[in-house]
Amino acid sequence: MNLLMARSEIEQVVYRYCRGIDRLDRELVRGCYHPDATDEHGGFTGDRDEFVTWVFALLDRYTSTTHLIGNVFIEVDGEVALCESYGVATHRGPTGADFDPRLNLSTGFRYVDRFERRDGTWAIARRIALVEWSRVETPDTQWSVPDHHRRGARDRSDPVYWLVPEVRDD
Repeated sequence: MNLLMARSEIEQVVYRYCRGIDRLDRELVRGCYHPDATDEHGGFTGDRDEFVTWVFALLDRYTSTTHLIGNVFIEVDGEVALCESYGVATHRGPTGADFDPRLNLSTGFRYVDRFERRDGTWAIARRIALVEWSRVETPDTQWSVPDHHRRGARDRSDPVYWLVPEVRDD
């Protein structure tokens, strides 16, 4: 097994997870975990499918989320790896009369993951999500994006999905 390839494959799983969360792509998120994986995330602890159900119920409250990954430190030992990923997640809820400051926050976090390579595929076997800090955002600190700016979509209508066939055809 090539150590650089292992690290690259593991890092791509972390990035796919973030895309799946931000684009509300359940199957993409589910595919980042082995079927018997566990996730400890905030007040939740459970298996992969329970986690997906739980997190997507929470995500429905937001109008957008953005997960940015910074430092990713990976230690590979054969078919097992420890991966520590630092990140910042931004969550936005409805504005106007429905504004709730608890739904407009940025959070610094770390994912501490045990990855395992099974049948040639690296995936999360156990995740512990840690909160390092959190900050509430108020509407007066947000910039109103002009209507003429293209916006992301929280589903498969987002350009990342419709540009993929163009990239793969090259």
